[in-house]
Amino acid sequence: QGRLVESGGASVQTGGSLRISCAASGSAFNINVIGWYRQTPGKERELVAAISRGGGTKYADSVQNRFTISRDNAKGTVWLQMNELEPEDTAAYYCNEASLDCAGYGCFDYREDYWGQGTQVTVTS
Repeated sequence: QGRLVESGGASVQTGGSLRISCAASGSAFNINVIGWYRQTPGKERELVAAISRGGGTKYADSVQNRFTISRDNAKGTVWLQMNELEPEDTAAYYCNEASLDCAGYGCFDYREDYWGQGTQVTVTS
């Protein structure tokens, strides 16, 4: 059984930076494309960034040039470096399986059994 565990969320001021982490174990360790999703109450889930084992990446327009996704395959860890944070980035962030063919809203390549507890990012003005 696979598992994904998110960590590193915090409260930061507008314009600040934060890096969050996703640790994979079990079958999740071999996921080819892992993405970072975010969600706020009442809004649709958004895939903000994804990365393949080979290093290919995909970003949502809303975070392009501000967020950077990276991974260490040997450690089973994926990071999301978030710069120039805005109040609109406030959300619970989750990692899950993804595809490089989709970013933003309407991406459904995740697995239900991989959803973790998420990590909360709050950006204050």
